[in-house]
Amino acid sequence: MGLERKMFRGMFAPNEVVQLKQPCFTPSGLFEPGKYQVADLPDSAFEMGLVEHLPPVKGNSTESRNSET
Repeated sequence: MGLERKMFRGMFAPNEVVQLKQPCFTPSGLFEPGKYQVADLPDSAFEMGLVEHLPPVKGNSTESRNSET
C-alpha cells in the first residue's frame, strides 16, 4: 500500500496562487483546473490533494532588475 500525502489549507500562504490539478465538485459549485488564490478554493480541494504549489518562475524577475540599477 502506498503512502498517502495529507494536505491542508495551512500549508499555503493565504494570498498564494496555487494550481488546481483536477475539477473539484462542491455543493456550492464546480472549480475547474487552473490557477487560484488559496482563499478562493474550498477546504475539500486541499483535503483531497487536488492543489499544489506553482513551480518557481525562471528568468529575470523585477527584483533582479531593480537590484542591478
